[in-house]
Amino acid sequence: MAGSVRSAEKQAGNTDAVARPAPVETELKLLAPPGALDQVRASPAFLQSARNKGTIRRLEATYYDTADRQLYDAGLSLRVRRSGKHFTQTIKRLAVNGPLTREEWEAPVAALAPDLGALPTGEIDGIFNKIAVNQLTPIFVTRVRRHLITLDVPDGQIEVAFDVGVIEAGAEQEPLSEIELELKQGKAAALYQFGLGLLDVAPLCLETQSKSARGYALALKINPAAVKAGSSSLGRDDTVDEGIAKLLSGCQQQVLANLTPAIGREPEGIHQLRVALRRLRTALYFLRRELAAPSLQALDAEAQGFARALGPARNWDVFLDSTLADIEKANLPDIDFFVLRGAGAPLREQGHHAVRDSIADPQTNRFLLSLGLAIEQRSWRNDIASEDLGILAEPLTKFAARVLTRLERKAFKRGRHFRHLRPEARHKLRILLKKLRYSAEFFLPLYAGRAPTRKYLKQLSRLQDGLGEANDIITARTLLSTIRQSADSPDVHRAIGAVTGWQGHLELAGAGRLHDRWCKFKRTAPFWPC
Repeated sequence: MAGSVRSAEKQAGNTDAVARPAPVETELKLLAPPGALDQVRASPAFLQSARNKGTIRRLEATYYDTADRQLYDAGLSLRVRRSGKHFTQTIKRLAVNGPLTREEWEAPVAALAPDLGALPTGEIDGIFNKIAVNQLTPIFVTRVRRHLITLDVPDGQIEVAFDVGVIEAGAEQEPLSEIELELKQGKAAALYQFGLGLLDVAPLCLETQSKSARGYALALKINPAAVKAGSSSLGRDDTVDEGIAKLLSGCQQQVLANLTPAIGREPEGIHQLRVALRRLRTALYFLRRELAAPSLQALDAEAQGFARALGPARNWDVFLDSTLADIEKANLPDIDFFVLRGAGAPLREQGHHAVRDSIADPQTNRFLLSLGLAIEQRSWRNDIASEDLGILAEPLTKFAARVLTRLERKAFKRGRHFRHLRPEARHKLRILLKKLRYSAEFFLPLYAGRAPTRKYLKQLSRLQDGLGEANDIITARTLLSTIRQSADSPDVHRAIGAVTGWQGHLELAGAGRLHDRWCKFKRTAPFWPC
């Protein structure tokens, strides 16, 4: 009989086991360049917190899945780890209550092979009721030298693992050098706080991928996919204080999820990272205007600097992959767009290199950890004026209506005489409308079921799309000017002229349509009570 079926039978009569909440691991990972592990271990801040010199183990872990990767597709990982003569089987799954948490089930087993009957697989996922143990095959292996040290910190206890080793998938290998901070006692803020202290010691980078994710990427030759924003988790019963935590946490999770795709030169990864930062800045924008919290102001400034570093890469991606690609489909005679594409390619590469540098930059990593710390500590509670404290206890519905009304009124004021707006003024309006749309999407669950909701967002989205197309034309002119200054080829200049003429026609043709979209949006009733 399949191991999964035996496990299900074991659990069938055990209602207490089924009712138990899943065990959760809370962990912060930091990538460490060569030599950085020794720097951290020898630092005074680390030595003062360490209980002892710790223990060193050699760990070998084999990760298993079915031939068609059913566990991977379900967001699960299954490994068996050997430490000396002991074997431990572990199943992990991403949790939904924060970017540092994963659900984790462990049990001792007899050998370096999976034993589904040793774990309460019925509690974990229904998928194990469909998989027999003989369907599981090795996918990749990790071999690690782990130095494990327990630290006593002011707000808890942290177990620190210094891991050096390799991930192996067939003939492919990838080195490992990282620090894992696992929370044993206290709150997750202790991890962020201690991680920030380590950035003062060595050039560490926040690692958002688990060993299993890296192993699957190596074994399957896949790049992590970009992650779009999920639905807002706000509820009608939330207070403003609860809503702030949910909003910022949701934005934080999208930022972290797109760091690796962006590093991998995935255009959509860079795009979604920028979107995540815009959504975060939108939340900080209206929160600062309601609460005037200095900590939120500082986070906004850091997010702005990070987002700015992503701009050139995104602009070149749009120009080469979308703008130029669309014009090429027209097959204009005697125009060689291939040489124009070749002239832009090095400039795009410079932009992508700047993205990777920015993500690795210590200032960026300090911002990412500071954002997590602010969310965990609810920092806005401590630095707002005493007269504003009452706002935190307000119903979120009241707060949301106030925010959306203010943003819409400001947009209408900025869009007066829309047809005659100069490019700079239209750009400012476009940015404000993005804030309005992101805010509307944030607060959408508070107004679920209201008839005007879909219509309002549709008209706002169509207007934004039109303004975005007009802005892409302006951006393309700047990019073409950059190419023109560095290219001597007549074919390149001829192609630049063709693109300029084509986009000039599109701009004129779209002007009237864009004005119509603005008028339709202005006539659309808001879905929130004003």
